[in-house]
Order: sequence, then structure tokens, then C-alpha cells
Amino acid sequence: MKRLFALFLSLLLVAAIAGCGSVPVSSYAQEKPALDLKQYFNGRVIAHGVVQDRSGKVIRRMVVDMKGTWVGDVGTLDEDFTYSDGKKEKRVWTIRKNGDRYVGTAADVVGEAQGEASGNALNWKYVLALPVDGSVYNVDFDDWMWQLDDKVMMNRATFSKFGIRFGEVLITFYKQ
Repeated sequence: MKRLFALFLSLLLVAAIAGCGSVPVSSYAQEKPALDLKQYFNGRVIAHGVVQDRSGKVIRRMVVDMKGTWVGDVGTLDEDFTYSDGKKEKRVWTIRKNGDRYVGTAADVVGEAQGEASGNALNWKYVLALPVDGSVYNVDFDDWMWQLDDKVMMNRATFSKFGIRFGEVLITFYKQ
């Protein structure tokens, strides 16, 4: 019986690891238009989005008013969030561009966000200090952006802790 249980756990672990694979950003290399955060997030951008729990239920809706400015290869993205419940939040990103790579920091990002662009796509990975009911949890974000044309960008970010997916954020950006 112990051996059967160990075999079951081993199969479960293999299945879990197999599900952890991700698409390499290089698979978007031929897609157009080429995503360049420095160009897209220069000026005003408005975004609309939702936060979903792990079941897919929408638990928050938001509008984000952003203003991006760049000096050389260093940009500031000033984001003002307004949620459907009236709550407001602010995040200010500092982003450094280095070829097809980006490094970002913000007050609620633990360490640095690391991003890589290829074709019309960008993949960010970072840890966000997320306040929940009076506590703060460091949550892993796997954040993908795809530029659809010169005005529209789609964003999908999944968030997890200890490899367990808790939900996702879906956002559509509109360059003004």
C-alpha cells in the first residue's frame, strides 16, 4: 500500500512539474508590431481590467490612468488605479531598457521585475507585496503583454504563491 501511495505521489509530482512549463518569449519574434515599452508607454495610456480568482470569477474591476515619460533608456510609468468599489491605488514604476530586456522597480515590487521582449510580446516576472485584510503577502507574478497595434496592448498576469495559482489580472491598454 505504501508503494502504491508513493507511486501516486510521484505521478502527481510529474504532472505538476509538466504543467509548469511556459511559452518562451522568443516564440513571438516574428509578430508585429514590435513591442517597445519606451515607445508605447510614452505619454498617456488608459487601461481597463479585471482581477479574477482561481476559479475565474471576476472579483475586481478597474480603470488605470497612466502617464509615461522617458529620459534616454530610463522611464517612469505613473499609474493611478480606480477600482469599481471606489478604492484608489497608485504605483510608480521606474523602468530601464537594455536591448530587448527591461528591469523595473516600484515601491510594492520586492526586488526587481525582470522582463524580456521579442516581437510583439513582453514577459515580466516579479514579486509583488500584496496587502490582503491587514496582512501583506509576497506573491509571484508572471506578466505577459502583447502589442496588437500602435494603440492597443493586451496584458495577462497570473499570480501565485509556492507554485499555487491564485488568479489572474486581465488588462487592455489604449494609447491616447
